[in-house]
Amino acid sequence: MREFWDTVTATQTVPEAPWLIGAGLVALALVVWRTSWRTVRLGVTVVHEAGHAVVAVLVGRRLAGIKLHSDTSGVTLSRGKPTGPGMVAMLAAGYLAPALLGLLSATMLAAGHALGLLWLLVAAMLVLLVWVRNGYGLAVLLVLGAGLGAISWYADGPIQTIVATLVTWLLLLASPRPLLELLGRGERGRRGSDPDQLARLTGIPSVLWILLLLAVNIAGLVVGVQTLIPDLSWI
Repeated sequence: MREFWDTVTATQTVPEAPWLIGAGLVALALVVWRTSWRTVRLGVTVVHEAGHAVVAVLVGRRLAGIKLHSDTSGVTLSRGKPTGPGMVAMLAAGYLAPALLGLLSATMLAAGHALGLLWLLVAAMLVLLVWVRNGYGLAVLLVLGAGLGAISWYADGPIQTIVATLVTWLLLLASPRPLLELLGRGERGRRGSDPDQLARLTGIPSVLWILLLLAVNIAGLVVGVQTLIPDLSWI
């Protein structure tokens, strides 16, 4: 166990700026291209629902379960007071989670902890397995967890760093897109969404909630880029 811990916490070589920029461009293509976006969005949904779940527990709500669906949507069920700051925080956490995890990932990657990041993601998948309540969700988490686990255990250091870098970029670059899609749906298309529920709880229009969450996501992207590539100080 001590040897495993030493391996996980050891530092790896941080990729140079050209490699980081190249990985960022690949991630951007995966986010923009409609065919690949569906797969990327499923990963974003996992993080989105995990954000709801974590904050639900932190604010004292009772977590009942998480469901993931093949249309890349998801739902987190919890029990507790239906109004108040705790409910607002839980609802807002979903769309903030990918950017925040991306920022944490960028910080770990910049510090040389690519392998530690991969194992952290594997551990998160294992925890989420306890709370998933449908077969499709279980399959998604098992595939993601097994894939990341295999890379973390068997792959060479450079491959691990490449995968960790790509995951980091995907989290940062993908986080704004679901909000942009939601913004384009109009009021009727947003019914039942997190911003719609936030609007009903706070009296603040859903479009303002979307813009606020989008601003935070973009800020996370900017800080993440500066963390990964400090030489780009002009951003």
